Amino acid sequence: MSHINVTINGRQYRMACEEGQEVRLLKLAENLEQRIESLRGKFGEIGDARLTVMAALTACDEVVDSAARIRSLEEEIEQLRNARSAAVDRARATQAAVSNALNAAAERIERTTQVLNRTIGGGIAIG
Repeated sequence: MSHINVTINGRQYRMACEEGQEVRLLKLAENLEQRIESLRGKFGEIGDARLTVMAALTACDEVVDSAARIRSLEEEIEQLRNARSAAVDRARATQAAVSNALNAAAERIERTTQVLNRTIGGGIAIG
């Protein structure tokens, strides 16, 4: 477990974090500090606790919006996967139908060639 000091709203806090997460925690604290400063710029000095709560609420609002967007995108991905799967199935069916049609046409051509060869008799064989 690692410990670092972060500054939020002008106050220092000693925080514990997992090894290797120090930079991330510092960036999170910096982001919160920027939100507080932005709110202070908009509303003036309305109290440290209130500024901190408002900054936390704006961060939570973004998290909730992001989670909803992620869910929406996951649903869209699932729909696209289903559409892709259906398209692959249709392509396979079309490929099989074309293959069957070509085989049937080749068989008809072969039968027609045999009939013509018999009809012509001793002439030159066709095909």
